[in-house]
Amino acid sequence: MENVASNLQAIQREIDAACLKAGREPGSVRLIAVSKTKPASLVREAFDAGQSEFGESYVQEFLQKHDDPLLDGLPLRWHFIGHLQSNKIRMVIGKVALIHGIDKISTAGELSRLAVRENLQLEYLLEVNTSEEPSKYGMHPREVLPSFKTLHALPNITLRGLMTIASPDPASAKREFRTLRILLDELKKSSPDPEKLTELSMGMSGDFEEAIAEGATMIRIGTAIFGWR
Repeated sequence: MENVASNLQAIQREIDAACLKAGREPGSVRLIAVSKTKPASLVREAFDAGQSEFGESYVQEFLQKHDDPLLDGLPLRWHFIGHLQSNKIRMVIGKVALIHGIDKISTAGELSRLAVRENLQLEYLLEVNTSEEPSKYGMHPREVLPSFKTLHALPNITLRGLMTIASPDPASAKREFRTLRILLDELKKSSPDPEKLTELSMGMSGDFEEAIAEGATMIRIGTAIFGWR
């Protein structure tokens, strides 16, 4: 059985070391523990070891964990990190702290519509396909800046930054992380509220050191904490 507590400690040491190597403060990077396909019991084990932020990718699985008695009343911050279809948005709003996978203006529009209807203020990240692979979700990098004015005008939702899933090749991943950082810098220049654009969600178990070197503020790690799925 995986020792979640010791795995978390080991990962945090590696995060701190990567931050120092990059000339950054260790506390500038938040760890999102990716608990998809793992039971609520392991989420509870991670929480008891000091982890409070968790990432889920599948709506039904997330809802089951959200309502699990083992996790009832705990101050967990859930992140929805998977691809989110417009017709599933209503099922997660009000239950997650941040949605990472908005990849179309139309999906952001639906998020806004539901937020207005439910009188909620929601935060999200725009997913960008920095590797430009046809099999991946995400807005093409060239579409991000032209889309920003429309996205910024949508009521009751706030764009907090960008998210990407990089290529498995480390050299390619590093270029893709840099692309995302540069895109966020460009968005800040054209934004009337640049102070709200703070987040770069990039880097997973196999490439988080490269992501931290390129400015990640959130890294999404599952395997190194919970073991293989």
